[in-house]
Amino acid sequence: MTRVRVEGTAGHGSQWSRTFPPEMMAEAARRLGWLGLIYAVTGLIGHFGRRIASAWANGVSFDPGFHDAIGVIAVAMGVAVYAIVRGGRLSNRALVNLAMSFQVAGAFGLAIREFWDGVPAGLDSAFPLIPVECVWIIGFPLVVPLPPRSVLVSSLLAASTGPLALVLSSNVMGVPIERPFAVTAFFLTSTYLCAIVAYVVAGIVHRVNVRLKQAREIGSYELMERIGQGGMGEVWRAKHRLLARPAAIKLIRADVLGASQRTREALVQRFEREAKDTATLGSTHTIDVYDFGVTEEGDFYYVMELLNGVSFDHFVKEFGPMEPARAVHLLRQVCHSLGEAHTRGLIHRDIKPANLFMCRLGPDDDFVKVLDFGLVKHVEASSGRSMLTLEGVTAGTPGFMAPEIATGKPGVDGRADLYSLGCVAYYLLTGHPVFEGDTAVAVVLAHVQTVPPPPSTRTELPIPPALDRVILDCLEKEPGARPASAMELARRLDAAVIESRWTAEDAQVWWDLRRVVTDPAERAATGTPPGADEAPAVGRCWPKLGTPVSRSQRS
Repeated sequence: MTRVRVEGTAGHGSQWSRTFPPEMMAEAARRLGWLGLIYAVTGLIGHFGRRIASAWANGVSFDPGFHDAIGVIAVAMGVAVYAIVRGGRLSNRALVNLAMSFQVAGAFGLAIREFWDGVPAGLDSAFPLIPVECVWIIGFPLVVPLPPRSVLVSSLLAASTGPLALVLSSNVMGVPIERPFAVTAFFLTSTYLCAIVAYVVAGIVHRVNVRLKQAREIGSYELMERIGQGGMGEVWRAKHRLLARPAAIKLIRADVLGASQRTREALVQRFEREAKDTATLGSTHTIDVYDFGVTEEGDFYYVMELLNGVSFDHFVKEFGPMEPARAVHLLRQVCHSLGEAHTRGLIHRDIKPANLFMCRLGPDDDFVKVLDFGLVKHVEASSGRSMLTLEGVTAGTPGFMAPEIATGKPGVDGRADLYSLGCVAYYLLTGHPVFEGDTAVAVVLAHVQTVPPPPSTRTELPIPPALDRVILDCLEKEPGARPASAMELARRLDAAVIESRWTAEDAQVWWDLRRVVTDPAERAATGTPPGADEAPAVGRCWPKLGTPVSRSQRS
């Protein structure tokens, strides 16, 4: 898999960086590598195969000549280009220079083989010959897009290889060039004309890429790659154009905002208000919101910090149940975020494993960030849809829904989030949701009516009885029977695992044992799929497959 290192270098490379998004640059590099390999294979078969076959058909021995040596060099050059590009260590500027050099050298290799014996017959015919370099010159910028000025320079030089090959042949073979003016007109109306056409083609490709790049810009940010997709929209990895700061942008599609213009405007205003509220939250465990707005197409977007880590959901799916000490360590950080939000009257209403993210943030490992505050609690009053329907469409997480939200009771407060957090704790410790059913409605009804079994009965991991009790208290049907606040829940969680604590050293060892893959090209090279989970606002990281490491193994 070809990888391109993005650098802000001067010259052609910087122009290419500004024109092409990184994935398009990687695609251009990949094409250049394969073009080098195709050039080598076709040169080997087309030139030497034809020469050997001709000698065999005429009953003579194959007698290599000077142009055959040039053919060998051309084949080696094509293989070298493939190997260099595949190495993935070229900067943008070096890659452009390599492409330009290959276009010129490749054309020279073709011209030597074509004009070594002089101008082929057909110069004065009604259907004059077309040098094979013409196909190479015009086709090169179509296969490997380059800046137009670079294409003009390399194409003119490539067009000059025909006359150069003819002059070189004349001097070596001692045969003068007949009718030089006719030959000059021939090259001016073929290869040099094709060089101009190639420049025009490169300009068209350039403008198309500029339009694509502009279509991928939102506010001061440039969209780099899609890293998630859900019911409400898409999540993109982005970069601030001036600060080069990485970020994540969530796009809320216009069709999700409602059918009427009035409804959309009302919901956009509400989104904006809650984005502002989220941005004012000071907890370090709440996702940072940088910006928000509405695109020209009517899609609402907000810009958040880009995180490197895994969601709780991905952790359980990849590694299985989590040991109690670590789960408590993570859940207490979630309580820190929710505690501040609840005191400000903000209720998350979509606490679920995919919205809770554990990451490496600076020197801290197992640092938790809570995502997506308040983005799924909007219901059109006139639509007649219940909260259950909206959750089922947008969040798809009935397994973590508080009973009062499912039944549409008024006066929902922060204790609904604590119920959902109890469901998350249950999932972390057991690897299973609290209730499972054939349909979403069956699962929600179980949350409303059924008493859950203790998590210790559904896992082989030893769960302290006190932790069992805390989680079951969070899962009480009546909000008044649950912990009164997130801070109270944090204290009870802390007291439930006094004998065994998850330390910073434990977290560092766990992360160090697993390689974090965040580079898009590296993910593709290793077969790591983008969007492996649906957690928004993330720089994806996929630890290597494995099992949780016990404390005894760590020591």
